[in-house]
Amino acid sequence: MFKAVIETLPTTPIEELRSEIVERKGLGHPDSLCDGTAEASSRALSKYYLEEKGFVLHHNLDKGLLVGGVADVRFGGGSVVEPPEITVAGTATILGNKDEVKKVIFDAVVDYLENNLRFFDELNPDIKVKIHPGSKDLVEIYERYQKEKTPPLSNDTSVGVGFAPLTKLESLVLNTEKFLNSKEIKKKYPWVGEDVKVMGIRQNGKITLTIAIAFVSKFIDDPKDYYEKKSQIKESLSKKFGNDIKFFINTGDRGDSVYITVTGLSCENGDDGQVGRGNRVNGLITPFRSMSLEAAAGKNPISHVGKIYNIKANQIANRLANELQLKEVYVQLLSQIGKPITEPYVIVQYVGSANKTDIEHILKEELAWEEFKTIVDGLLSGSIPVF
Repeated sequence: MFKAVIETLPTTPIEELRSEIVERKGLGHPDSLCDGTAEASSRALSKYYLEEKGFVLHHNLDKGLLVGGVADVRFGGGSVVEPPEITVAGTATILGNKDEVKKVIFDAVVDYLENNLRFFDELNPDIKVKIHPGSKDLVEIYERYQKEKTPPLSNDTSVGVGFAPLTKLESLVLNTEKFLNSKEIKKKYPWVGEDVKVMGIRQNGKITLTIAIAFVSKFIDDPKDYYEKKSQIKESLSKKFGNDIKFFINTGDRGDSVYITVTGLSCENGDDGQVGRGNRVNGLITPFRSMSLEAAAGKNPISHVGKIYNIKANQIANRLANELQLKEVYVQLLSQIGKPITEPYVIVQYVGSANKTDIEHILKEELAWEEFKTIVDGLLSGSIPVF
């Protein structure tokens, strides 16, 4: 059984403070590319294990690195001279042929990048897979629950953190990036690259978003054309999200020194990335909130609490906030290695009014193994995002 401490917070909700900062790294940001390829690799490897053995074997592909390339970019075109290098690394159970397992991962990386980057062929990254078997004790902990028919056992001592509801600024930052990387925008403004970063600040009721967008050079004729197209994006943002918000795009631009790229990605020309340095599982970087520093992407979806506890903590927080109408709620789940994942230490802190019995009831339902199974299914299908 889980152990829970439930307490009210004698504090002012973030939404009611005079200031707040929120960040989101978009789909094509180097850190997001590392997260995306790591998670795609774990998903593909899990399905491979299911096909071969009938269950997901031990693996953690949460060590990934992107080393930027070199590009010759110019108005109207350009080329990638030296492609970036993407490495997926970690532990994986080897079934007979190590090269076969590596190919599963390699193909997953290619498939993910081709499906998410319009100019993947021009980027042509050098993809490397570095895997090795896991330590004997961790593998045995992972497999023990299958032999004993118990809920999975935590393969780490770690904490997962969640909070709800999102503030106006948090929702705005999240939706702004999704809007800029939507099919609608790419069709209307094809020069908007996938590498987008949104930094939002709220001061005394006024919101400012500073946005970096890697423009695609072949759609830009000259500096004048660039600034005109940048103005069009700003107008679209104001129309979508409101004229009361200040939008600043590519603030480093000066004269003909502007942010253009061949592929719509900064990694083509020197920008590096790493798994776990980007968004948390709710899609945001929120320095005003409690956060876990765990890299969720690439970890196994069965028992790695650094992944599933962060997802579950957010699910619990959202349910508590919605059903009990709390102004603000934080949930922290702490595992012990080797103990069932259904038995964490739990801390619930909230602003508002709630019955402790109602909170305990929701915790009991949410921490049942059947509920964790839905997370596993969602991760395997890709319907639950981790960044």
